[in-house]
Amino acid sequence: MRTGLVAQKLGMTRVFAGDGSHVPVTVLKVEECCVVAVRRADSEGYNAVQLGSGKPKAKNTTNAMRGHFAKSKVELKRKLVEFRVSDDGLLDVGAEIAPSHFVSGQYVDVTGESIGKGFAGAMKRHGFAGLRATHGVSISHRSHGSTGQCQDPGKVFKGKKMAGHMGANQVTSQNLVVVETDDDNGLILVKGAVPGSKGGWVTIKDAVKKALPEDAPFPAALKDRDAPVESAALEGEQASIGEATEEEKKD
Repeated sequence: MRTGLVAQKLGMTRVFAGDGSHVPVTVLKVEECCVVAVRRADSEGYNAVQLGSGKPKAKNTTNAMRGHFAKSKVELKRKLVEFRVSDDGLLDVGAEIAPSHFVSGQYVDVTGESIGKGFAGAMKRHGFAGLRATHGVSISHRSHGSTGQCQDPGKVFKGKKMAGHMGANQVTSQNLVVVETDDDNGLILVKGAVPGSKGGWVTIKDAVKKALPEDAPFPAALKDRDAPVESAALEGEQASIGEATEEEKKD
């Protein structure tokens, strides 16, 4: 079992395919998502990885959380989420996970908080048809109708579908397809709609109803902050350019 990712919803756009067709995608921003703490079965009783993402203001961070981040020797994080993992899925504290943790074509489950709608009636909240819009119905066309019984049992059962607060609940969209990932800009493009409003935080995990692709990195795709390969390649190119200029001067 691998860890997930913490991302921020930026909005929706579309990606054009080679045949001219377009796919609606949701853009998710992964901003320095790194490991803040590790839970082990021998000490805490379960295996999990605590990830943090986002850059908060120092004045908005409590002293307790400052101590928590100082203990792990990581920067302050705005959002903390814990993911259950297997024994071989644990990561080191401070490791930064890249968006390429999810591969193109992979199915994922995205969890977020739905947009709050406030107080809503039964028709909007539960999809009721309402009463008839004909004679005999007096100014109660959108009412939900009767809710209880007579003398026996003489009450309304708990959980009855009635008017009330709508939205602002935890919602999970399952089996969304990852269209593309961008490690340089920290973006994940997911096909379809993701719960929540723009700027809201979501968690991305491997789909529980689909098999994990074979090319998916395990335990995670870590981001190399130093990038020694790119710097070495760049130095090699500069050295070759310098040698060419010296040979041209000799000629």
